[in-house]
Amino acid sequence: MNQPTTTWPQLAIGLYDQLTGRNAEIAYQFEKMHVGVPSHAGDDAKHALWTLDGTLRIRTRNLED
Repeated sequence: MNQPTTTWPQLAIGLYDQLTGRNAEIAYQFEKMHVGVPSHAGDDAKHALWTLDGTLRIRTRNLED
């Protein structure tokens, strides 16, 4: 029995699983998305602020073709 998708990562993983091997492309477009990248794991980590502004494309293909 399939569980309902409740988070964005679950949705992305499910979509990727369905498209893998089908010469499909998943494209994400970001407009001023800010990401805090930690210097290390832990509560005392400092964060570098990265700004994503553009398109990230993930392409899949079947290597057997």
